[in-house]
Amino acid sequence: MVRITDLGTLLKSMKPRVADGEFVFCSVSETLFSSLKTKPLLVFREEEGITLILERRAAEANGLPYSSVWGLITLTVHSGLTAVGFLAAITNKLAEAGISVNVASAYYHDHLFIPVDKMDTAMRLLKELSESEL
Repeated sequence: MVRITDLGTLLKSMKPRVADGEFVFCSVSETLFSSLKTKPLLVFREEEGITLILERRAAEANGLPYSSVWGLITLTVHSGLTAVGFLAAITNKLAEAGISVNVASAYYHDHLFIPVDKMDTAMRLLKELSESEL
């Protein structure tokens, strides 16, 4: 499988896809985490606690507090982990429009968590960026 690192190719090939559902970020203790009856989309251990990204309904079913609700856009291009400038170009474009983004980079793809009320605008901007000449 080819993993792309060239910025121009990445931007033109990103093919963003909206995931179904709404997602939230929560922080829990190790004890609470070990007793959860749900499988989070992402788990990251920090000094202050364990950060979970999970579907909103799973958080609510487990009584987990959260402060905001996010949509998820996956960039379906197989981006190389050593690619330079890809996420910077994307986050800058979204920032210019006043859209916050939380990025989770995994082995094959980058995943953008966008406030749910900004998803349509974010998709439009990503399309514009993908079609632009660098």
